[in-house]
Amino acid sequence: MTPRIRAQLESLGRDLTPEMLGGTNRLFAGMIEAPGAGVEITRDLGYGPDPRNRLDIFSTPDARNAPVLVFVHGGGFVMGDKHTEGSPFYSNVGAFAPREGFVGVAMTYRLAPANRFPSGVEDMRAAVSWLRENAAAYGGDPAKIVLCGQSAGAAHVAGYVAHRAFHAVPGGGIAGAIMLSGIYDTTTCEPNSFAEAYYGEDRAGWGPASALAGLLNTEIPLLFSVAEFDPADFQRQAAQLAGEWGRTKGEYPPMQRLAGHNHLSPALSIGSPERESGAMIAGFVRRIAG
Repeated sequence: MTPRIRAQLESLGRDLTPEMLGGTNRLFAGMIEAPGAGVEITRDLGYGPDPRNRLDIFSTPDARNAPVLVFVHGGGFVMGDKHTEGSPFYSNVGAFAPREGFVGVAMTYRLAPANRFPSGVEDMRAAVSWLRENAAAYGGDPAKIVLCGQSAGAAHVAGYVAHRAFHAVPGGGIAGAIMLSGIYDTTTCEPNSFAEAYYGEDRAGWGPASALAGLLNTEIPLLFSVAEFDPADFQRQAAQLAGEWGRTKGEYPPMQRLAGHNHLSPALSIGSPERESGAMIAGFVRRIAG
C-alpha cells in the first residue's frame, strides 16, 4: 500500500462512522478497473424464495471447470447489497475473479431485524446448493466453490462453515472459506445495535450462534484476515481466534494482518492498484481449488 493511501485510511479513524465509511468508499471508487471486455455479467439470479436471495455471476465464454469465488458483503446485518447502480461495489470483486481465472459470484441475503439468526446461514446454504446445481452452466466447477465474506458477510460464512446442521451437503459442499474481519464468538463480542438486530436483544441467547468451536473443528480449508485499522472488537475477535487455534491445534491460524487497511478497504480495494487483499484471496483459491 502506498504511503499516501495508508495515511488517508488512517486519518479516517478506526470507528465505523459515516465519515470513515463514506471516505473509504470515495477513496477507492475511482480506482476500480472496469470488467474486461470478455467478462459476461448475469445479474439477479434467484437462489431462494426471498427477494433478497439474489446473486450476480461474472464469467467468460471460455471458462471450464473454474473455481467459483463467492463474495458475501458486509453491512452490520442490516444493510448492504451485492451491487448498487452508479457504484463499482461489490461488482469489483465479481469482476476480479475472471481476471484470475475464476468464476465470480456476488450475492446478497436477507437483512435484520426482519430476519434474525440463523437467516444468514440459511441463505448461505441456499446459495451453495444453487451454485452446486448451476455453476457448471457458467463455466464453474461445483466442487471448487470458495466463500469469501467481509464483516457481517464473514459472520455468515463462518456460521455456515461452523454449523454443520446448515450444510448444503455433508462436509459443507465447498472447497474453502475466507473471512475478512469477522466476528467469530458471539459470547465474547461487543454488544451493539447491529448485533442485537440480528442475534436478538437478549444477550443470553447469543451462544448458539457462536462459530468459534466449529471453525476450530472443521476440515474445510480456511483463511482469515484482520485489518490494521479495524475497530477494537474485530481486533479482539481475531486475537481470540488465534489464541484458541494455537491452544487447540498447536500452530498459528491461517490469518493475515493487512497493514494499512481499515475495516472496509480489503474488499473495496479489490480490482484497484492496491493489490494486497486481491492477491491474498486469489492465492488461497489457487492453493485449495486451482
